[in-house]
Order: sequence, then C-alpha cells, then structure tokens
Amino acid sequence: MFKHGKKILALMGMVGAVVSTAAAAASLDKVVLGTNWYAQAEHGGYYQAKAEGIYEKYGLDVSIEMGGPQVNSMQLLVSGRRDIIMGYPMASVKAVQEGLPVVTIGAAFQSDPHSLLAHPHIKSLEEIKQKNLPVYVSTAAHTSFMPWLKAEYGFTDDMVKPYTYSVAPFLADKSVVQQGYVTSEPFAMEKGGVKPSVFLLSEYGYPPYTQTMETTRKMAQERPDVLKRFMQATMEGWASYLKNPAPANALIKQDNPQMTDEQIAFGIKAMMKHGLVTGGDAETAGIGVMTDARWDKLYEFMSGAGLLSKEMDIKSVYTLDFLPETPVLL
Repeated sequence: MFKHGKKILALMGMVGAVVSTAAAAASLDKVVLGTNWYAQAEHGGYYQAKAEGIYEKYGLDVSIEMGGPQVNSMQLLVSGRRDIIMGYPMASVKAVQEGLPVVTIGAAFQSDPHSLLAHPHIKSLEEIKQKNLPVYVSTAAHTSFMPWLKAEYGFTDDMVKPYTYSVAPFLADKSVVQQGYVTSEPFAMEKGGVKPSVFLLSEYGYPPYTQTMETTRKMAQERPDVLKRFMQATMEGWASYLKNPAPANALIKQDNPQMTDEQIAFGIKAMMKHGLVTGGDAETAGIGVMTDARWDKLYEFMSGAGLLSKEMDIKSVYTLDFLPETPVLL
C-alpha cells in the first residue's frame, strides 16, 4: 500500500506540474511577429528573446513567422494575422499617407544594411551612374532606397532591372550591380569567387532606420502594455544575442535549415563592424531607440524628393511611447 501510495502521489505531482505549466502558458499574452525575410542573423535579437525565455519573463508568448519574397507583411499586419512586423520607414510613411492604420514603435537597426554591390573594379556610386550599369533591385526598393539614389546620385529607371533574389546574375556578368544586405549577399558572392565592392548606403547619407517594429493603431490603443513589454524583451534579446548568439542561432537554423553557421557568423560580424544595432543613438540611448530628429531628417529627404505631401505630419507615422524607459546597452 505504501508503494502504491508513493506512485499515486508521484503521478499526482506530474499531473499537477502539467496543469501548472499549461496554466502558466495560458496566462501569457500571445503576440505574432512577422519577420521581413527567412530566419537569419539579422533577426537574432528576436530569436534570442524567445530561446532564452526573455519574452516569457515579460509575460509574452511570441510566435515568429518568417517573411520572404512572396509575403506581404503590411497586408498581414492590417488584416490582423500579425501583431507586429519588421518594416522599413519609407514604406511605412507611404502606408500612413495612404490611410493604413499602422504605427512604428521602435528600430532594431540604427543604420540600413542595404548596399549596392558591384564587381571590384567599380569604385564608387558615381561610377555606377556614369557607366549606366544595370542595377538589380526588388519591388520594395522603389519605395525605399531607389528614390534616394535617383535624388542623390542621378540613377534612372532605365538602369533598373528586377532583382532575382540570387547572386547568380552578378557572378555571371561583371557589369551587373545588385542590391544586398551588407550582412548577407557579400558572403554568397565571396563564396562564388568574387569579393565585391560594397557601398553601404547609410554611409553615403541614406537616412532611414530599418528593421523597424510596426503595429496597428488598434493594438497600440488596446494593448499598450503588451507592446511595452515586447519592446523591452526584444531589446534585451538583442543585447544578449550580440554577446552569446548560440541559443538564437539554434532556433534560426531550425526555422531556416539552409542557414549555416558560417553565414550567421558573417552576418553578426558585419552587424558589429557597421554598428547596425548598437551604433548611432543606440550607443548611449539604448538598442531600439528612435528620435524625432532622425524622423525629421527622413521627412526632409522624402519631402524634397517629392515622395510625400509636404503637409503630412511625420509624427503620425511613429511613436516613442513604447521604447524602454531604461536604455538597453550592450
């Protein structure tokens, strides 16, 4: 009887633990995050916050849904299928101008990693224009960095070719220039035998943040505490990732089996080298920070380039209300 009693007590303890775990999970606020591409080092802070239990510490159950070339993140956000997405400021300005009820609440990257990648004999952005080289860019580029290249460097529509999301055309033709993240495509090109000339657009004055966190006005009004906790946890995730990326990297490779350790290491090194996450204002004001001055600079460029109405209030695009109250520093 004593032995049976011990077994019953043990079984009851196991059942209690399962019930307790289920209850704890049910008490977490669910958040669906949509990324801007397949899982990669550039998403490391989010995956780290999940892998290390940082989201759970802040009472959140965050599911990460990957983006890709055929995924319309803004549409998924507005339709309610995503609670937060990774976005781009210039596209966000356009969305608000068109009446979409969205708002930007933070910026994981202080500098945009978008670059133009050319063969090593090309030494400047001016040379790309002078030689009228074909420039392969995505559809999204037409509402982000292409207008800036046209305004600042005189690029023209006849130079533009559709981006194939592959470095194969670049490797096959020395005249080809293509877009690419400084953290990603140069790695593939080097693997293909070409060390490219890399023109990181932010180092030439391209003004926006990138990998911004965007949500709907409805969520900002109805679930502000959830957003506040999400921002805090995510920024802590980034600080943790840049110190010890192993936990997040395991989840990244789980979601994207084609991602290699070598590619991830290249991405992290580039992020650190160019201060994408921790540079600029984030160095002192904390990871994820945004400022009115920085948004004003973007507004001035877009307005001057005829990309938006001069009457538009740029403050309708973003809010600083959900940034961590205490800066999260590396």
